[in-house]
Amino acid sequence: MPNLVLQVKSLTKTFKNFTAVDGISFAVKEGEIVGLLGPNGAGKTTTIQMLLGLMTPTEGEIQYFGKSLVTHREVILKRINHTSGYSRLPWRLSVWENLDVYGHLYEVANHHQKIRELAQAFEITDLLPRRVLDLSAGQTTRVLLVKAFLNDPEVLLLDEPTASLDPDIADKIRDYIITERKKRKLSIFMTSHNMQEVEELCDRVIFLNRGQILVEDTPEGLARRNKESEVQLMVKDGLKRLIQMATEKKWNYSEKNRFITLTIPEHEIAPFLNSISKQSIKYADIQIVRPSLEDFFLSVVEEKT
Repeated sequence: MPNLVLQVKSLTKTFKNFTAVDGISFAVKEGEIVGLLGPNGAGKTTTIQMLLGLMTPTEGEIQYFGKSLVTHREVILKRINHTSGYSRLPWRLSVWENLDVYGHLYEVANHHQKIRELAQAFEITDLLPRRVLDLSAGQTTRVLLVKAFLNDPEVLLLDEPTASLDPDIADKIRDYIITERKKRKLSIFMTSHNMQEVEELCDRVIFLNRGQILVEDTPEGLARRNKESEVQLMVKDGLKRLIQMATEKKWNYSEKNRFITLTIPEHEIAPFLNSISKQSIKYADIQIVRPSLEDFFLSVVEEKT
């Protein structure tokens, strides 16, 4: 069995009469990337802050590498790292000065060389002499990612890691994360509102809503929980027969200029295609859009609001 690098048991955080995180339990294995999803206000950021020791849980236990964060805080924090779209650096210092301080704090061997290597990887070499206050949001995000990888963490906590980044830079960041994960069995616990990013990176997803875990599964497993797909056709002949079929089956559909989109249960797609062939319904194009992680996210949020 892979080693568990992070274990959370009955984690709870209450603010007066409001419970932000309500008794959640989960674990992260060595070399695993786990996503924490949920709508705004679900408790994701509060969970991350407790995992970093920035906020004290009302109840529950957090362990890294089999050791309690409460009793082994200093040892643990040297082996993990974090970045967030909400993090800030001392803005009057230059990028280099900030990273130099973190290199000392994490006791990184030859940290100046490490900063240069990471600056090149994250394409911020030209930013090193600049003050943080002069950086754009995207540039700041990349600087914070360099900080996050500076000590070669064994566990990395990422809160919206590609927020504010252009798509091409975000792709490079994801490639870097995947490479580091493979190279040294890096474990990652991350939040993101980018469902495509979660599908690409995560082995497993924990879906949080109103402080509680609703479901835990692979990205593909969550997507498949939505039982319906969209079938899109450009009908050349037999449009009325197709609409009649959809009406009888009580399928939702929309039609414009002979293009029709039907919402069909996944298990009925094959019989549907066979049926339209038998009825001589002719079409020039067909596209089947199966459920995605984003569809699951939206369906849960709509159901719970």
